Amino acid sequence: MSYKSDIEIAREANKKPIQEIGAKIGIESADLLPYGHDKAKVSQEFINSVQGREDGKLILVTAINPTPAGEGKTTTTVGLGDGLNRIGKNAMICIREASLGPNFGMKGGAAGGGYAQVVPMEEMNLHFTGDFHAITSAHSLLSAMIDNHIYWGNACEIDVRRVAWRRVVDMNDRALRQITASLGGVSNGFPRETGFDITVASEVMAILCLSNDLKDLEKRLGDIIVAYRRDKTPVYCRDIKAEGAMTVLLKDAMQPNLVQTLENNPAFVHGGPFANIAHGCNSVIATKTALKVADYVVTEAGFGADLGAEKFMNIKCRKAGVAPSAVVLVATVRAMKMNGGVAKADLGAENVDAVNNGCANLGRHIENIKSFGVPVVVAINHFVTDTDAEVQAVKNYAETHGVEAVLSRHWELGSEGSAPLAEKVVEIVENGSANFAPIYPDDMPLFEKIETIAKRIYRADEVLADNKIRNQLKEWETAGYGNLPVCMAKTQYSFSTDPTLRGAPVGHSVPVREVRLSAGAGFIVAVCGEIMTMPGLPRKPAAETIGLNDAGEIEGLF
Repeated sequence: MSYKSDIEIAREANKKPIQEIGAKIGIESADLLPYGHDKAKVSQEFINSVQGREDGKLILVTAINPTPAGEGKTTTTVGLGDGLNRIGKNAMICIREASLGPNFGMKGGAAGGGYAQVVPMEEMNLHFTGDFHAITSAHSLLSAMIDNHIYWGNACEIDVRRVAWRRVVDMNDRALRQITASLGGVSNGFPRETGFDITVASEVMAILCLSNDLKDLEKRLGDIIVAYRRDKTPVYCRDIKAEGAMTVLLKDAMQPNLVQTLENNPAFVHGGPFANIAHGCNSVIATKTALKVADYVVTEAGFGADLGAEKFMNIKCRKAGVAPSAVVLVATVRAMKMNGGVAKADLGAENVDAVNNGCANLGRHIENIKSFGVPVVVAINHFVTDTDAEVQAVKNYAETHGVEAVLSRHWELGSEGSAPLAEKVVEIVENGSANFAPIYPDDMPLFEKIETIAKRIYRADEVLADNKIRNQLKEWETAGYGNLPVCMAKTQYSFSTDPTLRGAPVGHSVPVREVRLSAGAGFIVAVCGEIMTMPGLPRKPAAETIGLNDAGEIEGLF
């Protein structure tokens, strides 16, 4: 049986004018800034006007560790949102925007799939409303003003060897990871080594996604540490006087983007920090606004629950003052088989033993989520090659951990296929058993926070860090940054720092290669293992198959 491609389904969507979508959640046309007919930004005036309302229920969608077999976290997020609306609930979806780098690199688009998609899919995966370009521009403005400050006398006494602010571009470009800037003589400034990160790794991205309003945004931008003096005292963005102009560039980008699902349900798509380098969640302002206009808000966190969900709980919820009422943990039979040792080429054949062997990864994530005091339901994202015996194996395993696994067929059937999952989520939420708490307190020493995550979430035996790193953490504590949460930067493919170690490894060590202070965003980044802040393109990038057909339509993006 043949199935339509995601892009074919998206093109057949019966989209409604964005004003009609806004009206569903009480947003008048005057409070929408349309970008064409099918997307719009929501005004700050509207956001301010709903702050006195009671919050709806927040549902987090996360997943097992990603595999080449596919898990479908965004697809499940969209499908669950549509399913909740189908069973009579007023529900919204909140997801991240797509980065151009990965779109043209490994994976193509990021707007769901099958009959559980957000549209307009092509625009969302390309320039959308220009938010990422604004973030790139604001970041680049600060870069330019730092070098300009040094050129015109260096009043802040910046040590040019200790400029911490790198440049960014929203593309996978390994050639820019390490560069030498300001070559060419006296008129071009003072030569120094620097480099580029991808835009989604920018602290400006993290700041925008954690800010409550423009005033908060400007304050956080001013708090960015851009460099150090010879005595190692920090130089801030506010010392360079860049935060005001950066805020101007980000003024529109700060407003959430309203779009719709294939079933014409409202969705906010806003922000997109990396989940291994940053905190991997959509913007606080979008989530908190959605909670004021909907009874149920379905959001997702990047990669597996060991990264995305952990940071959602320990960073986003802590910063935003929100708490999830339930967590949906996405798994697939195919991924279970791959975790059980089956090669990708052999995933189509039934193999119940491999499913059982691979479920250890699922079990580890269930235990971790429960440790935050939040109830969990497993969503088995259905593939047409799944057999009844394999699905039942996952259900049986979930029962041994005290949770229910629900088969969801949203990719194939839309909300009709996700309705059983939606009903289970409502049952859990109305039971009111959530007792959410982060797994470490604010006042715990920074290195102990790193150890807590490594031992409780990754099941590592130890954290390896030399005295230079430990002393740096102590210096930050002395400087008043000890109460910040920790953002662990590690591979998304394993609980360990070895991407080839699937399943539920134990007895491993977590090496911390370096630590970074994101003073504006408000967290410490611990870089573990080999993590790149500027990805490279694969041998055959997705860009090779993306183009326009004779009808002027985009092909190959999804």
